[in-house]
Formats: sequence, C-alpha cells, structure tokens
Amino acid sequence: MIDFATQRRIMVDTQVRPSDVTSFDIIEAMLEVPRELFVPDNLRQAAYAGETLEIAKGRYLLEPRTFAKMLEALDIGPDELVLDLAVGLGYSSAVIARLAEAVVAVEADPELAAEAQRILSQTGADNVAVITAEPASGAPRHGPYDAVIIEGGVEEIPAALVDQLKEGGRICAIFMDGEYGECRVGHKRAGVLAWRPVFHAAAPVLAGFERQPEFAL
Repeated sequence: MIDFATQRRIMVDTQVRPSDVTSFDIIEAMLEVPRELFVPDNLRQAAYAGETLEIAKGRYLLEPRTFAKMLEALDIGPDELVLDLAVGLGYSSAVIARLAEAVVAVEADPELAAEAQRILSQTGADNVAVITAEPASGAPRHGPYDAVIIEGGVEEIPAALVDQLKEGGRICAIFMDGEYGECRVGHKRAGVLAWRPVFHAAAPVLAGFERQPEFAL
C-alpha cells in the first residue's frame, strides 16, 4: 500500500521548499491536504509527481512547485475572498481554503463540480463553494474578490475577470506564448491590471483564455 503521507512530505521537501517557497502557511497546507483524493483513481500513484497532470479533459492539477509559487506570489490573507478558476476536482481550492477566509471555486463540468464539492466537504474544506460555470466568466454574483488564481495556462485575461477583482486585488496566472510560459501577478490599480513577472512556468492553455484574433478594418 502506498504511504501517501510520506509522499506528501517528500513532495514538500523536494519540490516546494527548494523552490524558494518560504510561507509556513502554504507549506503546512500542502502537507495537510491529501492530494491523492483530488485525482482519478488511475492517477493516484502519480499524485505527488513533479509534473502537471491532466485529470480530466482540459483540466489540470498543476505541478506542486508551480502551484506553491503562485500561492506565495499571491500572498493570500486569512480575511480574503479568493476566486479559483478551472478547479477540476478541487485540490487547489482545498489548499487555498486553509489560507483564505473563503473560496469560490469555478468548474464548467457539472460532474467534476459535484465531485469536487463532495471531496472538499469530505476533507473539511467547508469554506469553499463550487460554482458550475465557465472559468473565463468567473462568478460575478459572489465577488468582488481579493485574489484570483487560474489553474492552467492563459494567453489573455478576459475583461470580465478584471471587473470581478477588488481595487487593489491581485490575479495570478501562467501566460503562455507557444511553449514558453511565465507566471505573472497583476495588481488592480484604477481599474487596470499592472503586471509583474514572477517566475518561469508552463501549463496547457485553458478554453476561454486563448488570445483573441485581431481584425483589421
């Protein structure tokens, strides 16, 4: 039988801590959340691997290093409301729930969303609400949000998500340009996002976050 608790500690010690993730709260949350419960049964043995896993069509469990560094860049506080997009089975939301006051998790697939809510409730993440909607549309009824995180690659950020972010809020995403990727954090100031690069990373581009074609007149 696989000792998942040991694998979880090894993941943190070999993938998270060496990647300049120093937040005790993030490290503790990743040590506590049973990552193996948030993947299909056939992927459980790979749950703690240092790679991004496709857990359903177009849905990804980001590699531990990337996800942890995104959380460190967002610097989520205990009184904040976080919007988590394209959550799949909800692992990211389970971790964020231990950092934030509440999480709104968005998943387009109704079956995935229902299963995510079940697993989150089973693991004690009672401050997460899973909403069935397109991730690129967000969840405007429950905002505005202090922070937004996207569980996959993007080429563009839809304007609808910027509108759902509080003034002074942050959004973290992995911007892809072909095979090259860069994680950036945007701070909303006077209604506009000011971006700064954080680290190199890559993830498949999510539906709804593709670069829109420009039409010349």
